[in-house]
Amino acid sequence: MTPAMDTPLDFGDPADLEKLRRDFRAWLAEHPLPERLPDEPVPVFLHRWHRLLHSGGWVGLDVPEEYGGRGLTPLHQVAVSDELGARGAPGVPRIGYLAHALLEFASPDQRRRLLPRMLAGDDVWCQGFSEPGAGSDLAGMTTYAERGDDGSGSGSGSGSGGHYTVRGQKLWTSYAQYSTYCLLLARTDRTAPRHASISAFVLPLDRPGVTVRPLRAAGGDDEFCELFLDDVRLAESERIGAEGDGWALAMTTVSYERNALDTGHLSKYGLLVERLRRTASERRGELPDGLLSEIGRCFVDYEVLVAHARRRTAERLAGQVAGPASSVDKLLMTRAEQRLYETALKVFPEELHGPGGDVFSEYLYSRAASVYGGTSQIQRNIIAGRLLRLPNGAD
Repeated sequence: MTPAMDTPLDFGDPADLEKLRRDFRAWLAEHPLPERLPDEPVPVFLHRWHRLLHSGGWVGLDVPEEYGGRGLTPLHQVAVSDELGARGAPGVPRIGYLAHALLEFASPDQRRRLLPRMLAGDDVWCQGFSEPGAGSDLAGMTTYAERGDDGSGSGSGSGSGGHYTVRGQKLWTSYAQYSTYCLLLARTDRTAPRHASISAFVLPLDRPGVTVRPLRAAGGDDEFCELFLDDVRLAESERIGAEGDGWALAMTTVSYERNALDTGHLSKYGLLVERLRRTASERRGELPDGLLSEIGRCFVDYEVLVAHARRRTAERLAGQVAGPASSVDKLLMTRAEQRLYETALKVFPEELHGPGGDVFSEYLYSRAASVYGGTSQIQRNIIAGRLLRLPNGAD
């Protein structure tokens, strides 16, 4: 399959999917991507785009109608992301993995309260998972939520009942400074096994005791933040699921987060692969054979990633929940993305020096692909232990 992005990716589409694509294209023609205002922070611009997409009914397509979605299949939401990626537009807001975690673990009342506002962009969410000493080893977190014994409720929280007092620190919390809520993981039992002692909470970021400190990255962005939690009081009703459900919720979240389909990444990669293919054809006598081989490997990486995406989509349409196989997708996506932008910089070196060169900025961000969503080393461990059932070397 030639990655020409004037045609959509084929995933064995349901009969009504082409109509949805046509409807979305017509809507995009009437609602073009708004211009980013001078000095407007990227997340503020993306939030305006989020709300515009939601106004047209293009956010949360695979979320049940009773919670603010359209009750369609995951493939319908993928199709929208695919169309956006093919146009080089920002994707649908990356809240799908949080929404799926809430759908699986939150109570019906929590879903009714939280999901419609999340989908509409009325509330902005971030994740409080990683810590300074527990990034790849997420189960090693030390943030602790101590249960209160007075049964008086949190006062500032929602609902009544017991409460927790949270102390700790989170790191790499994306755009927390612009967020309303944080999906927070904290340990609730110091005596239980590591993976069974983690619970999940909805943390309002304006709660007393929460401090958000942005971190400036090498590319000049302040996407990442530290969270400091000093005796933050949370109501028992702000816990998602039962005590000890946090690890399962986290694995559900990152399994969806590792999927290139949901974010339009495949179409975005396809645009650059096609650009490289055209350039290789036009400059065949100029480019060294080694560089032509690298372009060929980019093409192969892309095709392999698309094939896995098709298989994962078929599984989701069959009702299968994202699981450890998503680690394969994450490794493939990391390899494809990093090789693609590294090769593109060699073919288009002028993008190193041009103002705001897209290839260079994407190259810088691609270096983090082997860390965010779980490091490549962790993905290999998951594949070895949970998919291949290989013996643990420590045994």
